[in-house]
Amino acid sequence: MSEYGDMTLDEFRDALASDSPTPGGGSAAAVALSQGAALAIMVCNLTEGKEKWKDGWAAAEQTRLIASPLLELGHSLASSDAIAFDQVMSAYRMPKSNEQELSLRMDAITDATIGAYTVPMETANHAYMLLESLLELARYGNANAITDVGVAALLASAACKGGIFNAEINLYSMDNEVAPALLEMKSLRKRCSQVSREIMHTIHNRMQS
Repeated sequence: MSEYGDMTLDEFRDALASDSPTPGGGSAAAVALSQGAALAIMVCNLTEGKEKWKDGWAAAEQTRLIASPLLELGHSLASSDAIAFDQVMSAYRMPKSNEQELSLRMDAITDATIGAYTVPMETANHAYMLLESLLELARYGNANAITDVGVAALLASAACKGGIFNAEINLYSMDNEVAPALLEMKSLRKRCSQVSREIMHTIHNRMQS
């Protein structure tokens, strides 16, 4: 399994475009998380220590604390997502010619599917935390980089909703887990949309002021 963080942009693009199922949407969402975090840190760098934007220093510091670990974690989650999906496929290919094999195969499918659900949900939750931190940065950060906050927010929102999509599709084979997990996803998706809209409105208002 490739470490996607070690790839060039061209290599990762080509890997996504190939006919291999991995890397796929879950890995792309995790990479978007890392890129959104990087862009957010750029705005922090352009805000902190600049007297004109002193009102945004606290927001920049908070965003940096959240974003900095995501630079590497996003790439790690991209690889983990691909590994998790490959494990699901491997489990489905296990032999099933007798009761013992059927039981082992079902256990392997269940374990692998839990992993394929858990990893993109981790991406989604981290992405939401990043997104939420960007609201104050949009309000008080360096106005010359306000559109960069917007793009960081779009990337974080895509990572959050993309992670939810990829978790959700794996969820339906785990019947006993569906109801509470779907409620969690619905809540997270709604909060993501609300915060994202608020950030966009804040950015448009600052651009026009």
